[in-house]
Amino acid sequence: MYVSEWENGKRTISDRYARVLRQLLGVTDGELRDTDPVPAAPTADGYDDLLSRIDSASSVGESMVKAFNDQTELLRTMDRQRGAAALVDQMTGHLSALENALNFAVLPTTRRPVALALAGASTLAAWQAIDSGAVERAWRHYELAKRAARDAEEPMYLAHAMGEQAYVLCEAGRPALAVDLVRDAQRTVGPSGSARLRAWLYAAEAEMCAHAEMPEDSRRALEAALAVIPSGPEDRDPDMLSIFLNGAHLARWQGNVLALLGEESAVTSLYSALEVMDPTFVRARAGLHADLAQAHLTRAEYDDASTHLRQARLLAGRTGSVRQRRRVDLLSARL
Repeated sequence: MYVSEWENGKRTISDRYARVLRQLLGVTDGELRDTDPVPAAPTADGYDDLLSRIDSASSVGESMVKAFNDQTELLRTMDRQRGAAALVDQMTGHLSALENALNFAVLPTTRRPVALALAGASTLAAWQAIDSGAVERAWRHYELAKRAARDAEEPMYLAHAMGEQAYVLCEAGRPALAVDLVRDAQRTVGPSGSARLRAWLYAAEAEMCAHAEMPEDSRRALEAALAVIPSGPEDRDPDMLSIFLNGAHLARWQGNVLALLGEESAVTSLYSALEVMDPTFVRARAGLHADLAQAHLTRAEYDDASTHLRQARLLAGRTGSVRQRRRVDLLSARL
């Protein structure tokens, strides 16, 4: 009854229910209530308030930037284990604090570290929005991340934001445009990017090309990714903490691309990735089971596909991933 009255405008959503619904649906307060923030009424003389904000921003030092980055890392860890829907309020508040610090920072020595922290947090928020099905919010967050990366003069973070933004285009039905964007990201960073980032961009290109029905381009990009990925188990780059990628992760990505290309060899790569996958990557594990289901469907192995779809649906439900649930539904229709 309450839902019906909320939808028909007969009852307003109270703050108590809004808190529950934001976490349940993975939306911001503005999206839930379908309202835009109301700007505060200007005072007759706002210089005192402006200078107060500037003074506050100028006091942001290394310890404060570290606190911002630590908060982003905590949200990233919670996201991969619990999913994005439960973190909407925390992520919104975190981005707001970073934006305020950047908007009122004057000198480059203060702006650049804050801008870099904002770039990393914005790409995380954007990916969470994709996972929650809020594609417009995701797009806006990526645009914010790109602006922040330019302000920080960090082409690696800019290229990463562009590469992830390509996924929005691909899932919106524009895979060819997504290919162009990820290739532009590669040109943006050039050879100065870390090997791990370049491998990530090549793998993203391979996936976009597979969706765009460009199989030869996809295979070439996969080979390029495998050629530059650093050896060993380490998956974090000190200059690019937003990326988790090593040989095991890339094997899973390779299997995903090969499954999209309809190649039977995808199964081998995917099972190898499943054996070594970090169990804390719950949402990624859901994606891996969906990849295996797709690979088994290609081989007409329907019982195996059904088994992996059940696992994928269970894990996607645990993290509240709208994106993964949509994919599971599409694959289930092929059984």
